[in-house]
Amino acid sequence: MNSEISLNSIMRQIVTMLDVPVKAVLIVMLVISLIMVGGLIAEWLQRRYLTVKAASVIDAIKKGDNDTVTIIKNSALLAKQKRLLLELTIHNSLTDGMKENFASSLLDNYSQNLDWVIKKSDLIIKLGPTFGLLGTLIPLGPGIIALAQGDTATLSYSLLAAFDTTVIGLIAASICTIISMIRRRWYAKDKIMLTLIMEAVLEKETQ
Repeated sequence: MNSEISLNSIMRQIVTMLDVPVKAVLIVMLVISLIMVGGLIAEWLQRRYLTVKAASVIDAIKKGDNDTVTIIKNSALLAKQKRLLLELTIHNSLTDGMKENFASSLLDNYSQNLDWVIKKSDLIIKLGPTFGLLGTLIPLGPGIIALAQGDTATLSYSLLAAFDTTVIGLIAASICTIISMIRRRWYAKDKIMLTLIMEAVLEKETQ
C-alpha cells in the first residue's frame, strides 16, 4: 500500500512538473503557426500569376530569340526556381542521357526541400492536439482534488486552464492544416511547371 502511494506521488510530481513546459510548448506552436501565416502571405505575393510567367518562359525558350540562360535570368520565376534551371544549363559536357538524369536529380532535390517546408506545419498539425490534450488532462488532477474538498474556485481555475490549452492546441493545428493544404497545391503545380520548363531547356540544348 505504501509503495503504491509512493508511486502515485512520484507520478503526480512528474505530471505537475510537465504543466508549465506543456503550456510553453503550446504557446510556442501558436506563435510559430502565426509566423507561418505571415510567410504564406509573403509567398503568395511572390507567386501571383506564376503559372502565366512559366508559360511565357517555355514559349521564349522554344522560340529561341535569346539564349536560355538570359531567358531564365530575366524571367519572373522565383529565385530558387531560377537557380535550379540555371544549374541545368551550366553542365555542357554531359551527354543527353546524363542531362536528363541530372534534371531528374535536381527536381528530386527541389521536391525534397518543398516537402521539408510542408513537414514543419504538418508537425504542428500532429503535436498541437496532442499537447492540447496533455494540457487538458494535467490540471484535472488538482481539479478533482479541489472538487472533493469543496473548493470550487480551484476547480473552476483548473477547468479553465484545461479548456484554454485545448483551444490553443486546436487553433495552432487548424492554422497549420490550412497552410499545409495551400502549400501542397502550390508545390504540386511547381513540380509540373519546372518539369515542363526543364523539358524545354533540354530540347533546346539538344538541337
